[in-house]
Amino acid sequence: MSALDAIDTAMLRVLQHHGRISNAELAEKVGLSPSACSRRLDILEKSGVISGYQARLSHRALDYKIIAIVHISLSGQFAKTLSEFEAAVKLCPNVLVCYLMSGEYDYILRIAARDLEDYERIHRDWLSALPHVVKINSSFALREIIDRPNVGL
Repeated sequence: MSALDAIDTAMLRVLQHHGRISNAELAEKVGLSPSACSRRLDILEKSGVISGYQARLSHRALDYKIIAIVHISLSGQFAKTLSEFEAAVKLCPNVLVCYLMSGEYDYILRIAARDLEDYERIHRDWLSALPHVVKINSSFALREIIDRPNVGL
């Protein structure tokens, strides 16, 4: 997709905060006809600028009181090692985010747990069982300061 113009950016700003807005309301907010707005929205979706729509759930409201930041080191960074680890970590339902990293650790994970006993279960049954793991370092978030779902436009 070519560079975003001012109308595309305006549409994205509105959608970041009001993902369930109707096409007619979106068109009105950005100064387009509903049909032109729909066409532009379709282009933004098909080009991958908009990667999806979802509800943001509150971990606390769902009784997940602990967020763990987990640093993982593997036995090596061979393609097979990385792909086997990544396939396995995708199966753990408590892993919210997983990044392949440069630096001291190979991966950083953000994990939601109900309490310390639940995290111990996740560590024992999931993290320790992941292929090629040689080191796990866990830290626990004391308080969330900011969690932006999107970049600023």
